[in-house]
Amino acid sequence: MSAYATKLNTVRTTPIINVKDETETVKTYTLQDELCAKAKPGQFLMLWIPGIDEIPLSILNAGNGEVQVSVRAVGDATRHLHTMKTGDRLGVRGPFGTCFTETRGRALLVGGGTGTAPLLFLAKRLAAKAERLSFIVGAKTKNELVFLNELDALCTDESAISTTEDGSYGLQCLATDPIEKLVDSQKFSMIYTCGPEKMMRKIVDIAEKRKVALEASLERVMRCGIGLCGSCMIGKYRVCRDGPVFTLAQLREMKNELGISRLGFDGSRIEV
Repeated sequence: MSAYATKLNTVRTTPIINVKDETETVKTYTLQDELCAKAKPGQFLMLWIPGIDEIPLSILNAGNGEVQVSVRAVGDATRHLHTMKTGDRLGVRGPFGTCFTETRGRALLVGGGTGTAPLLFLAKRLAAKAERLSFIVGAKTKNELVFLNELDALCTDESAISTTEDGSYGLQCLATDPIEKLVDSQKFSMIYTCGPEKMMRKIVDIAEKRKVALEASLERVMRCGIGLCGSCMIGKYRVCRDGPVFTLAQLREMKNELGISRLGFDGSRIEV
């Protein structure tokens, strides 16, 4: 391992600079870390919660010596994190992994739940260079939709679409439902997606059928974050080392597992 990689993989303790409530179940944490502040959209960090666990998190924003992550309370580690306050200390490693390719053409971004976080980071970078940004954000209910105000600021009214499964906000449908009509009516240079794997699998199939370039950020069980343990394997790839951002060509190679099955915490294969 190179000296720089060793530096990235060293745990640095840092105070929580700020905590922001995004929804009833999602909070955004601002941390101080010079290395993670240099992260690019799509990369992730490993967050150590002292005495509890270490978890991988997509990066929401980075720069000026600070990094932000958004966390939904879904397990023991994230629920404990939600009890922590400004000034409490955490550990970080990273940033790790591949990043999104930044297109200058028309871009369609499709995010589900907190999978919207790395796409919002990307959208802020693309806003100054892409020809046009269109964003679809989906969730089960209005209370689970995140970053709507930030997306409105980046997209025109007609290019930002919100969907909820129960119809409590935006269109009552899945985030994947408006895509085919949108792709058929506009000539996108690239589709970017992050969220539930079944959602991303359907978007991969649409992009492949219509021959549109695509990049997807995958989420898997990650323990080491540097490609050693193999807990995040999908096909021949290790998501932490070879991803988390994969191209359409790479995603084609893992279609027997993508949106179908993954390795669980005990190493057994389980349904996605």
